[in-house]
Amino acid sequence: MALFDSIEETSKKAADLAEGYLKTSRAYIRLKVFQQLTISISLIAKTVLIGGLLLAGAIFIAIALVILIGEWLGNMAWGCVVVAILFLLAGFIAYTQRAKIDSIVIKKMSPKFFDHANDE
Repeated sequence: MALFDSIEETSKKAADLAEGYLKTSRAYIRLKVFQQLTISISLIAKTVLIGGLLLAGAIFIAIALVILIGEWLGNMAWGCVVVAILFLLAGFIAYTQRAKIDSIVIKKMSPKFFDHANDE
């Protein structure tokens, strides 16, 4: 009977260790998900805030540029056309460089999401 008692004791210890491991793993996963969510939400909030302010500034600069070019050409409509062409040109350049932009974003974001040094 000592053999069976020893086996039973060992299996209880193994079950306790496995249960502790599962609890620890679950806590770690919850913490990791929380970390990733806060990083993502923080990034979105900063992007919206900074992007909104930059957009407002760009709109005012565009309006000032339209007025300046319109007065220089003697016609506000031509000022609008010139500024629109500048925006279309900038958009086309951004479109042609989209793969490079993706690469830059991936390189900047990957250390935040795949930081293996902190996982161990």
